[in-house]
Amino acid sequence: MAPEVSRPTTTFGDLFAKLDQSRLTANHYKLITAAVLGDMLEFFDYFIIGFVLAFIVVPWHLSFGATAIVLLSAGVGSLLGSFFFGWLADRIGRMPVLYITTATFTIPSAIMYFTPEGNWPFLTVFRFLVGFGVGGLYSVDLPLVQEFVPTRVRGAVGGIVTALIPAGTLLGSVCAAFLTPKIGWRGLFLIGVVPAIIALFFRLWMRESPRWLLRQGRYEEAVKSINWVLGENIDYRNVVVGPQDKVVQRKPSLPQLFKYPRSVFVTWGASFLQSIMDYGFVLWAPTLLALALKISAQQAAKMFIAVAFASIVGKFFWAFMSELVGRRIGGMLIGLGSMITCLIVSQFWSAVWGGIPIIYVSFILVYGFINGGWSITGPYSTELWPQRLRATGMGSAYGIGGIGRIFGPMILALFAGSTNLVSPKATTDAIGPAYIFFALCGVAMIVIYYFGIETRGRSIDEIEAILDGKAAKAAAK
Repeated sequence: MAPEVSRPTTTFGDLFAKLDQSRLTANHYKLITAAVLGDMLEFFDYFIIGFVLAFIVVPWHLSFGATAIVLLSAGVGSLLGSFFFGWLADRIGRMPVLYITTATFTIPSAIMYFTPEGNWPFLTVFRFLVGFGVGGLYSVDLPLVQEFVPTRVRGAVGGIVTALIPAGTLLGSVCAAFLTPKIGWRGLFLIGVVPAIIALFFRLWMRESPRWLLRQGRYEEAVKSINWVLGENIDYRNVVVGPQDKVVQRKPSLPQLFKYPRSVFVTWGASFLQSIMDYGFVLWAPTLLALALKISAQQAAKMFIAVAFASIVGKFFWAFMSELVGRRIGGMLIGLGSMITCLIVSQFWSAVWGGIPIIYVSFILVYGFINGGWSITGPYSTELWPQRLRATGMGSAYGIGGIGRIFGPMILALFAGSTNLVSPKATTDAIGPAYIFFALCGVAMIVIYYFGIETRGRSIDEIEAILDGKAAKAAAK
């Protein structure tokens, strides 16, 4: 009998090192495209309420309190959805959760077409469900993409995944400005269903994370995912499963997050503060423009197109800055820029320079920092967690941001008085103090990023080793 020829072998450590050092392949680009377009199209549904309110807030005689409740309902849903779906993604996988979240917000969006006239509680309930689904979507997309891409571009790619989310706002601006006269504000909700269905088909390009599959002991599937993204044909039977790969991982839970106190402080703090500024701004901005400049809601929607476009530019800028200067310095710069631009709004919102309203120019700059900055904050919030808690940690950070998404829209209402009817006087009186508060949030962001660890140029495994080392030291104390 001829002697058996030994097969060449490799380890999972070798495979992931190869993945970390690879070039971007065609399937990498498919994965990135699916995530980019999916987030962009699905966040259209989330932000469309800002434009709907510009058309109904006065005819319905909504108070600041009622308007704020409609706006913050999605924030409450997003808070709960991000915690739940992030945890679920670490238990059952990234891909199943992506499909579940899509259904969770698409159906309620369609139902809002049938909102009874003047019935803002009806809007509130279904806006909650939309937020619940979208919160889960964002908490899963980034971990999935980052677990596939090479180390040297992980920050930039993570930023690019979020870069076209403002295009959802831009699409909402265009629809509100040019389609509302024909289809009415109810039609905006139906239009939102179409992008969500398109996004569902893009998900078919994606594959399950090989890192998650490995931790579940699904070795053959893990190798297949790596083969898919790298365009190779490695036989899983030739892959050595090391002792570290056979470790049975504990089921993810929220209490486990607190073994990583620095990750909790940085990711929760940055997400909370940036959400206050971002959602306080974007959900009120169309109405503020209409009231401060004494123009129609349709004119305000047209002007907001440039604001949304500035955010897209800002997101690409900060995505590449994360690789150029690192996540920590980039985040501190975002806090500094947010502080300066918000102070400009607070002091000069009613001024005109060269025939151009300062509030309009300032809004463009503000959005480039506070929304564009998510290209660093979002991916960084994913990087700062170990593999077994990555989606749970990211979801928790986004969920804490949900508290900011609740507070943000309420800031103007609190400063103006929640019992006042929406009027130019009431709203514009709130701009100065509210934007001073937002500027202070920018200062706090600088402090929070100062305490982060730098992840630029480090592989996921290297970051995890650093995190576990710091967690062990904290536990020893």
